[in-house]
Amino acid sequence: MSATTRRTRRTAALLLGATLVTLTATACNSTGGPSVSTEAKQTAATTSAPAAGAGGSAPAKPADSKPAESKPAESKPAEAAKAPAKVGDTIALKSTLEKSNTADVTALKVVDPAQSTNEYLTAADGKHYVAVQFQIKPTGAKAYSEAPWSAAKVIDDQGQAYGPTLADTKAGPSFQTPTNIASGETGKGYVVFEVPNGTKLDKVQFSLDNGFADQVGQWKLG
Repeated sequence: MSATTRRTRRTAALLLGATLVTLTATACNSTGGPSVSTEAKQTAATTSAPAAGAGGSAPAKPADSKPAESKPAESKPAEAAKAPAKVGDTIALKSTLEKSNTADVTALKVVDPAQSTNEYLTAADGKHYVAVQFQIKPTGAKAYSEAPWSAAKVIDDQGQAYGPTLADTKAGPSFQTPTNIASGETGKGYVVFEVPNGTKLDKVQFSLDNGFADQVGQWKLG
């Protein structure tokens, strides 16, 4: 069997699987649409403020004989918006279909451009491959058993989204289909995209349920 024939059959099987997942998600999803999560999961304990004095407390101030002057109340500034997650950060994601399906997902690396491993299977004229490496760690009772290639997309600075392709690149191994990761363990792999030359990518997204979960993790590039 030729490589082209195997690739065609693999593509057909994956598309069929994605279609079945879409139908299931449509039937079960009644939450009203997806939400984008850009907040990175905190991995280190918050440090406490340093003590002001040698004994851990601020030294007492001398008494002031003058009465305190009343000052107009100052309005507190609005809480600064948290910086969006970036490459290297982890986002905690959850499934729409099963509560026990949760995972910490990290966008580890972006290779742009990425070179194909097969000289006969390359990006179309005027386009090139981009490979994004993800790490997936199931955190619930359920193991991760999905197709990560269908769960990710990249978005350029104009808001145009690009879905994945089945190409393999020299950036590193792609995820297997399906990818099976036991709860508490981690798995890594690349997802590959084909984008027009000159495209400035701005964000990368990933979600559970083979890409159909309501919650979508988003990482800022650059």
